Amino acid sequence: MNILQEFDTIAAIATPLGMGGVGIIRISGDKAFEIIEKIFTNSKFEPRKFNHGWIIDGDPKIWQKQKEQLNSDTQTESKTTCIAIDEVIVLPFFAPNSYTGENVVEIQCHGGINVVKNILNLVLANGARMAEKGEFTKRAFLNKRLDLSQAEAIADIIHSKTSDFAKVSVKNLSGVLKEKINEIRNEIFEVLSRITAGIDFPEDVAEPEYSYLIEKFESIITQINSVLANANTSNVLRQGISVAIVGKPNVGKSSLFNALLSLDRAIVTDIAGTTRDVLKETLDLGIPVTLVDTAGIRGISEEENKVEAIGIEYSKQSLAEADLVLFVYDSTQGIQEEDEKIYDLVKDKNHIVIANKCDLVAERESEKVYLSALTGEGVQELKQTLTKKVCDIEPDDLEFVTNKRQQTCLSRAKASIDQALLAANIQELQDLISIDVKSAILALDEITGELITDDILDNIFDHFCIGK
Repeated sequence: MNILQEFDTIAAIATPLGMGGVGIIRISGDKAFEIIEKIFTNSKFEPRKFNHGWIIDGDPKIWQKQKEQLNSDTQTESKTTCIAIDEVIVLPFFAPNSYTGENVVEIQCHGGINVVKNILNLVLANGARMAEKGEFTKRAFLNKRLDLSQAEAIADIIHSKTSDFAKVSVKNLSGVLKEKINEIRNEIFEVLSRITAGIDFPEDVAEPEYSYLIEKFESIITQINSVLANANTSNVLRQGISVAIVGKPNVGKSSLFNALLSLDRAIVTDIAGTTRDVLKETLDLGIPVTLVDTAGIRGISEEENKVEAIGIEYSKQSLAEADLVLFVYDSTQGIQEEDEKIYDLVKDKNHIVIANKCDLVAERESEKVYLSALTGEGVQELKQTLTKKVCDIEPDDLEFVTNKRQQTCLSRAKASIDQALLAANIQELQDLISIDVKSAILALDEITGELITDDILDNIFDHFCIGK
């Protein structure tokens, strides 16, 4: 985007296209009110008040006169020059008290596809241009209505795959992550200020003691580590995990697949080799889980059954790619030679051993998960075990979440402070130590957007939808 485009008035549909009760068209920029006045019948806007009226293709004043003539007893012939598009509510937001920090107009119309498109086309024809992906939020960032971590939180809320991740992302939007980063940055900045003062004004200010620097650097490293400690949980909540159900034929893999999903998704029979292809469904356990039902693994050649042999190869591939494997065996038969061969493929991966058909056995071993996919016994406990296996802490206990970009910036800041700590321990010159301290501050500034490049900005907002 060039510098001139940043000051254009932009417009886009802000709601998903489709049949619905309400559709919203958003306009932002200096000409927002000028544009709406050209197409709306009730343009006397006041702050914090919405206006009801009609969107008109033509001059709204002429349309009003035509309407009055049609409603009067006087019979006059007039050529219709204006067309009513829809009856709407218009919400005005005056700069800087708007989402983008600019003049913003939101048109709430009926939610049909053609209605919202017709209104958007009118807005574009009267002086706006089509917004780019994430441009409304980008303008909110550039106008300092949001910092970059809050802008990224909006993308997380929009794309969240589970209700838990949406709730945690709202914490970021409220500024919790921003406050934590600023808290760490301020402590680093205080150290840098004392070092700089000692270097620039040696006659008036003494350089800080190395013991002070060591104590401060250790404290800062601890704080950064506390933020990075939940990086794995953050990534799992955002991206989800793949869980493959594997085992030999007829141990109840598809039955378990159906039981976890609470629906009959996979075909279940007592005939070996019923599942020939890989089935995938998404399960919400507070984290998004892609559940994979695989064909039973057994020794079989393509000459015996080509289709099943291909399915078994797919099963092995799914096993290799999975973040977590559910190894299922028939508890009424115990672990047999075929089971052991499959377990050899599983044992080095993150896995859970599941003894199925536990309703038919009495003896149980503590290190295994016993359940009955048929009766549902133990299924809820397995879901809880799954969540604990992949998440470091409960989602509700998270103060905030971080993404890969933010984690990289934090790691760079930590590496710089680690280097500064090493230099302080050997009492290196403090002007050299200050170089690493400055690098740490710059890395943290990238998280909030105080220091950012156009390429990084474009990459972040390219993941937004148009209209946000």
